[in-house]
Amino acid sequence: MPKRVPPLTETQIRAMEPRATRYCVADGNGLILEVMPTGNKVWRFRYTLEGKRQPLTTIGDYKRISLRVARERARKYAEMVTTGVSPAATARRDRGAEKRVDLLRDAAELYMTAAMTSKSDEYQRTTRRALDKDVLRAIGNKPIGAVTSDDILAICERIKSRGSPKMALHTRNVAKRLYEFLIARQLASHNPAAVVPARFIATPDSRTRVLTAEELGTTLRAIDASRIRRPLKLALHLLVLTMVRKSELIEATWTEFDLKAALWKIPAARMKNGREHEVYLPRQAVAMLRELRETKSSRTFVFPTVRGEDRPIAKSTLNQAVKALGLEVEHFVLHDFRRTAQAHLQTMGQPADAIEMALARMPKESATEMADLSAVQRSVLQHWADFVEAQIAPVGVD
Repeated sequence: MPKRVPPLTETQIRAMEPRATRYCVADGNGLILEVMPTGNKVWRFRYTLEGKRQPLTTIGDYKRISLRVARERARKYAEMVTTGVSPAATARRDRGAEKRVDLLRDAAELYMTAAMTSKSDEYQRTTRRALDKDVLRAIGNKPIGAVTSDDILAICERIKSRGSPKMALHTRNVAKRLYEFLIARQLASHNPAAVVPARFIATPDSRTRVLTAEELGTTLRAIDASRIRRPLKLALHLLVLTMVRKSELIEATWTEFDLKAALWKIPAARMKNGREHEVYLPRQAVAMLRELRETKSSRTFVFPTVRGEDRPIAKSTLNQAVKALGLEVEHFVLHDFRRTAQAHLQTMGQPADAIEMALARMPKESATEMADLSAVQRSVLQHWADFVEAQIAPVGVD
């Protein structure tokens, strides 16, 4: 039985570095990627005809042909081989019909077919809209390398003049991701959108992203089903349930917790407002923390690094874990969990002061007045945790 070859991913391909001599990596079904000493990457098709191994057939340059398209062509050529026909002539015709990717308009089409096929329909729609409505209309006929930061800034300014600063920032981000893709494929040498600071387009106050109940469930189910380490899964869930900031969670020490009392006291030195913060843990959070304590690998930290040092995971670890999931939740960052909790709790009719206190935003004077309202705080956190748990239930399950 032939050895099964694990399929390649776009991420793996982009990470492949050139060596002193050319080398090949198989994707399966005859499709291989040849990496040249120059760094260029070329799709080839390997096949046997009438019992004899044939010369490799070139499918095309990775810069211009996506993994999906290369697989489709390899499948077509493999079907020809089964009928005893060499695919070499067909492959030459396919290469001759391949459009050159010189203009930004052509680059955008390659981006949509190569990088966006795994994204949700909504994500593809909003990306396509930003490209077609503003980016390509203004600079679509420019060569890829001729686009400047002034071009991107001018596009954003026009969108802002329509009263849409958030859409302007979204469009800048679409252009930035497009050029990141082109640079990885060696079709561009610089990213004109990356040097346009987000603060020039929209202020931090303009961020209002709130996950819907459906998006929250989708996100947490994807985390549960992923292959990331169990402690990181629990960390992401706890970030949702406790409504704390990311740094407050990942730097947590075991001495801060009283699991019998379901209470977490974050010292003032670790709080943004410089005051001790009490988190009244819902039963779901307590269960997760008990699991972490039973398997703890650090005497000090709840979420220690795996590098053998007694220190917490890096601040970027959770971001990288979520990014690796390829979630179909648009424009989402971890800090949006806090705003999401606040918005849903307000909709549920929970006390506004209690929500603010749970988020550690209460002014010092008001916080002192509410210090004895632990029962209210505990009720708010438990209410939120029960709501979150209901969203995680599989779709269609009551």
